[in-house]
Amino acid sequence: MLTKTTIVAIQALTLLALEDDGRPKTPKQLAARLGASPSYLGKILGMLAKGGILRSVRGAHGGVHLARKPSLITLLDVYAATQGALVPHHCTGGRAAAAICTFHTAMSQLHQQLEGALTRWSLADLASVPSGKGARNCRMASVSSIRRALPVVAAS
Repeated sequence: MLTKTTIVAIQALTLLALEDDGRPKTPKQLAARLGASPSYLGKILGMLAKGGILRSVRGAHGGVHLARKPSLITLLDVYAATQGALVPHHCTGGRAAAAICTFHTAMSQLHQQLEGALTRWSLADLASVPSGKGARNCRMASVSSIRRALPVVAAS
């Protein structure tokens, strides 16, 4: 479902949301925090900038920062920026999926549910929900350790 590129993008974006101090972060800084390759992460950050999720800042104090509030960035946005548009894997030729075959009906339902789930979850949601606690193989463990090191802010 989600490629490694999309998962690393989610990790980097969650980190940016958690450490938003107004200063751009370089791919090298983010890669060091996430344990990722700087060149690979740089390519991912380029995809996210092209997708309008990140804003790139040039210069000696340059890097990237979120282009929108974390609550306005959905997992569907990240998916589209890194994997392309989420398109149905069926073709109905303009007719209702049920009129084609049961496979097309099943794929249509799967597409609707996946799109719904990816739309429901925002970057703000991921940054606010503890994850990776005690799970050695959790894909968000590197971000969770950063979350635990940040001061706790009371909800408003």
